[in-house]
Order: sequence, then structure tokens, then C-alpha cells
Amino acid sequence: MATIDKDYVFGLDIGTRNVVGTVGYNDDEGFHVIAQYSEEHDSRAMIDGQIHDINRVSKTIENVKTTLEDKIKMQLTEVCIAAAGRVLRTITTRVAIDYDEETVVSGEDLHTLDLIGVDQAQKILKENEEEKYKFYCVGYSVMKYYLNGELFTSLEGHKANKIEEVIIVTFLPEDVVDGLYSAVEKAGLKVANLTLEPIAAINVAIPESFRMLNIALVDVGAGTSDICITRDGSIIAYGMIPYAGDELTEAIVHEYLVDFATAELIKKTSSEEKEVTFDDIMGLSHTIPSKDVWKLVEPIEQKMADAVADKIIELNGDKAVSAAFVVGGGGRVHGFTDALAKRLDIVKERVAIRGEEVMKNIIFETNDLTRDSLIVTPIGICLNYYEQKNNFIMIHFNEEMMKLYDNGHLTVVDAAMQAGWDTDELFPRRGKEIHYTINGTAKMIRGEEGESAVVKMNDNIVGLNTPLEPNCYITIEASTEGGKANCTIEQLEEFTSATIDFFVSGNKISCPKFVEVNGSLEPGSYEIKEGDVIETRSFYTVGQIAEFMDVEIDDNYSILVNGREADKNTLVYENFDVDWTLTGYGATEGEGGDTIVASMAETSEEVKNNSDNLTDTEESNNDYTDVDAYDDTKDYDEEELNKKEELNRAISEAIEDANADEDEDPLDIKGSEIDSVVDEIIEDASTKTREVPIPLNVIVNNEPITLTGKSKYVFVDVFDFIDFDTRDSRGRAIVTNINGKRCGYSDRLKTGDKIDIYWQDLK
Repeated sequence: MATIDKDYVFGLDIGTRNVVGTVGYNDDEGFHVIAQYSEEHDSRAMIDGQIHDINRVSKTIENVKTTLEDKIKMQLTEVCIAAAGRVLRTITTRVAIDYDEETVVSGEDLHTLDLIGVDQAQKILKENEEEKYKFYCVGYSVMKYYLNGELFTSLEGHKANKIEEVIIVTFLPEDVVDGLYSAVEKAGLKVANLTLEPIAAINVAIPESFRMLNIALVDVGAGTSDICITRDGSIIAYGMIPYAGDELTEAIVHEYLVDFATAELIKKTSSEEKEVTFDDIMGLSHTIPSKDVWKLVEPIEQKMADAVADKIIELNGDKAVSAAFVVGGGGRVHGFTDALAKRLDIVKERVAIRGEEVMKNIIFETNDLTRDSLIVTPIGICLNYYEQKNNFIMIHFNEEMMKLYDNGHLTVVDAAMQAGWDTDELFPRRGKEIHYTINGTAKMIRGEEGESAVVKMNDNIVGLNTPLEPNCYITIEASTEGGKANCTIEQLEEFTSATIDFFVSGNKISCPKFVEVNGSLEPGSYEIKEGDVIETRSFYTVGQIAEFMDVEIDDNYSILVNGREADKNTLVYENFDVDWTLTGYGATEGEGGDTIVASMAETSEEVKNNSDNLTDTEESNNDYTDVDAYDDTKDYDEEELNKKEELNRAISEAIEDANADEDEDPLDIKGSEIDSVVDEIIEDASTKTREVPIPLNVIVNNEPITLTGKSKYVFVDVFDFIDFDTRDSRGRAIVTNINGKRCGYSDRLKTGDKIDIYWQDLK
């Protein structure tokens, strides 16, 4: 006997009453049936679609296999089967993926979305089911896709911020599948493909072109009635009720005192003939009108029709379908389709038995076959093999054996979910985020990304979507959660980009805005916490401006803010004018910001330099303490007197500085000389405002620059002649050098000085 060609398929419909075997092949013309054979069980080895006696069912399968092998003269080794939906469970759920930013949807994204849907369906099933059943996912189907909330037929290749799908997932208990496999293997066959009976039936009875309509398919067998609903181009629901042809047969057994096989014959004949003849268990012969059988089974038939109709309405969203197709032997009983139509409240012409009319693409190679509703499911089982070859495979998952239903697309992540792993353990998780508000706007800082799960197959690192291999060894180390969100004030864009400008002694000063957190002033190093309310403050105090500029205010002189007297605690807002007198000055680059210190008079430096030319006399130090006594006879205008007072103070500081230097001889200034010295300095100061501007040539950042408009220049004057944004700090510090040495903004410039000005990142 030859071995069956790989292009041929052997399908078995293992039903409650009989086993139907079909052998055929598929080509461009359609499906060719080359042989078919049916045999009833010799006892009630199956009840309600589930195997109770594996050995007896196996014997029937072996008989069907042997008979078909004799017909086709080939050996049959593999078989396709279908499981009844006695305890079929379906879960419909909606799942989504949100992207951090607009992303092009890939096939991998859709696969991940499917897995999330299956995982969610399994969780829902576990919450609703009793512990006595262990369910396997035996298939899933996407009903609808959504792109950014809008219904789409296909998502791959589109840009999206969010994708969603509605998915229907089907499950069967482990013992149902195990029983089928055991019976088939005992008959010397290997399972090549497993599907569900309603899926097999719909492949033949309702072509895809019909599935835009809201139609119900009812496969009425001996033990169960399987239901499938279509709408909008897809299957939207599966269901089952435990009422079918055996309910009618049992009524006939009790009424006419016959065995189960005779009752089956009575039921079948009454649907085809006007009279039925049979012998009861006492050996008595009877001939009865078929109408008597109809009347007997009518209450049970009505009960079955009501249950089927109620299930259809439940699965269809609490409303009737537009039409219903019936297949299977149990649905051929007289009056069933009319009762179903009445219960669904649709015209009886829209509830019909599907048989030969749906087999236009089925080619029968022999003439001994009847094209009726009994062979719809067996042929559908064969056709399903070409659509999706599947099987159960064994693997080792984290040192434990596991059996998986192989739909032809099994991956590592399917095994993980079957083992009860949560998707959170497979995909990297972000740490806890921080929610806060800044200037009234709610914002969030994301936590750090965790590490992905470490997946190995046969000791090689692989991805979660790696296809499974039979008997492979899989190990998974769970993914990790990333660190919690962390952010300081100085890292906020509002801190690095927000500045406030003041005018200090005529110079524009740009300062970073202060930040208040929950009403308290906080430094840039403050770590933001959950629920913080952050505000950028729109003012400085006079004292804070001085601190930022690294200068000291002389308390002996008035402070003016917008021309009005103020103190160090006075609030200064955007573009306010500040005037003050300083006792010391300098320049620092505030961390994360910058400043320009106003140009200062260098009188005290001049006096200090001039003091080097005075005569050294210790006596003058004792006799002279205040130059004011020598100024009474001088006739100065008000400006000169103010200048004189400043110079007087500068001279005193210069003398103290000189005496404090132990390496120098103390200054010896004679009283008679001081008057002339002071007169000379005052005269020099009083004429400064009348000096003619002199250009000054310097080199700034390797480019020659000519400064104009003044008779003397300090470092800060350079900014009037170069393109340099002092507010563009972005968390950096400004570097200012003259001839390679760090300098202050008020340092004096000389012809030919080499100046460097640039930003430097903080370390």
C-alpha cells in the first residue's frame, strides 16, 4: 500500500453518534473529495461531544481509516480533527498600545497587540471559571482595528499615537483535547491539525463574501449544537448549547421501547417517509405514521430551538440575526428550522438547512456520496488544514514540561503566557513617574526604562517572538522595572530658558528666574517630588540681585528702584531700574546662568596707584586722618564735591592697604603735600567727563575688535561690540579671560589685550 501524498488531506469528524472520514485534495478548481466513509459507534462511547470510552472510539476511528485506505489504495498516517464546543469558552476583549510619540505601526506591533489581547482574555477567563478546568487557547481572531480611536481595516504602515483591537479568543479544556489525541493515536494516526467544529463548518457553509451579513450558523449534532455568528466581514462570536439530536432519540427510546440504534433509525426515517416500521425490545413489529413521531418529539424540539435561538440572540448583542443556516444531522428533524425561525422572529425562509447549495467549489470524484448537511463539517475540517496547519507540541519551560496548542505561529511569548506569566514580566517596565504642576500646567516625568526579559532557547539568547521548536528548552528571567523618575529644578526647561531682565546702573542684567516649590523658594538642585506645585517667580529683591552679581552695596548711600528710595528687601520686577553705590565688586558666573556686572568707576584703583608716588613719612600717618579739613577753601561745584568724597574714601583705603603690607615701608605723607595731592586727584576726576573718546583695539575670540565711544574701557564694554547672547546659558557657565587669565567684568582693558568669552558645561 502506498503512502498518501502530502498534497492529500485526511479529515475526521469524530461525532457523538458516528465518525465521518474524508480524503481529498485542494487545487485551483476547488476541493476534490476522493473518498468518504461514515461509521456509527457500537455503543454510547461519546456523550455530548466528549469521549467517554477512548478504546471504543479508537476502534471506530481505526475502522474508518482502514476502509478509506482500501478505497484509495494508500496508507493514512496523519489526520485532521475538530473538537466539539461542549465546554468551549470565548472571550471578547479590547486592548490598546499607546506610543510615547507618533510611530509607524509595524507587523511586530500588531503581533504584540494580539498577545496582549490573548493575555487579557486568559485573565478574564480565570476570573470567571471554576478551577476544575484547565483551559488552552486554541485560536483567536481580530474583529476590529482602531487607529487613534478611528475604525480601520488594517493598521500596518500607518502612523499612530495609539492602536487598538477587538479580539475574540477561544479556549477548550485540557481533557477534551487529550481525549481526542489519545483516541486518534491508539488508531495509529498522528494529529496534523486541530480546529473547532463551528470553525470547520463555517468554512463551507458561510463563504467570506457572506460574512458582511449578520448570519448565524448552527451545527446541530447528536450531543451538542455549536453556534457561530458573523457580521461586518468577520466571526464575532462562538457558542454552544448541550441540546441536540440525542435528546430526541432518547424520547423515542422511552416511548416505543426500542434500543438507541432503533430509535435513531425511527427519528431519521420519520423525516424522510410518511410511515415508520420497527421492532421493539419485545420483538413486536410496529408501523406508525411519521406524524406520531413528530408530535412526540415536538416539545423537546421546541426546547432545543428555544435554547439555540436564545444563545444566538445573546451572542449577537441581545438581538436576532438576519438569517440562520443549519448543518448537521440533528438539524434535519422535521419542524426544527420552522421552530427556530419563529423563536428568532424572522421569516421561516431565512432559516434553512445548508447542503448541496454551499458545495459549488466541492468536487466529488465518486458517485456514491450524498451532498447534504451531514458532510459540511467533515469537508470543512479538511479545508481548515490548508488555511492553518496546527498541532500540539511539547516543550520544556523553566524546567517544566508543557504542552501547547500549535496554531502554526507559536512563539516564546505564547509559551510564557500559557505558563501564567503576566505581560509585565515579559516586557520592560518604566519606574514610577512623577506628576507635578508648573505655572499652572500639569506635567509628568517618566520613570526610567527597565530591562527586557532574558530569554534563552536551548541555551541561546533569543527574542520573545522567536518561533517555538518541538522539545526545545526555554528559560526566561523576568523583566525588571526601571528606576523611579528623577529630576531637579535646574533640569526643567522652564528653569534653563526663563530669565528676567533688570537695568542696574544703566546696564541690562539677565538673571534666571527663581523657583518656588509649594510656596517655598528652592535651589536648582531641589529634587521634584510627586504632587509638587512649582512656580517661576517673576521678581528678585535688591539684595538677591547684588548677590547674583557678586557685588557689595554701600549702606551709606541710597538705593533707588525706579527713582524711589528702597532697601535690600525691595522687590524688583521685569525691566525695573536699580541704582546703588558699591563698596566692592566683581563678577561670577552664576551656576546655570550668567550676568553682566555694571561698569564701575575705577577711582579707588587710580588713587591706590598714585599713592605709590607719595613721600614715605610716618609722621603724616599720625597727623592726617581726614582730607575734608583741607577742602574747606576749595570752591568746587556739586559734582566735584561728590567725587571728592568718594576719592577721600579711596585714599583712606589705599593708605590702610599699604600699611597692612609688611613687605612695604609704611606710607609717610606730609600734611603739606596732601592738599596738593588731593587737589590733583579732584582736578583729574572733575575733568573726566570732559575727556575725548579714544578708540581701543583688542582681540576677542581671535577676532580684532575696535572699541569706541569712551576714553577708558573695562571688560564689560566688549559685549557692546560682539554678538554674544548672555541669556543662552542652558545650564552652562560663562568663561571670561584677559590674556589667558580669569577676569572680572570691570577689569580695565589695554590696547592689544586678548579676550576670550565662551560658555562652558558645568561638571
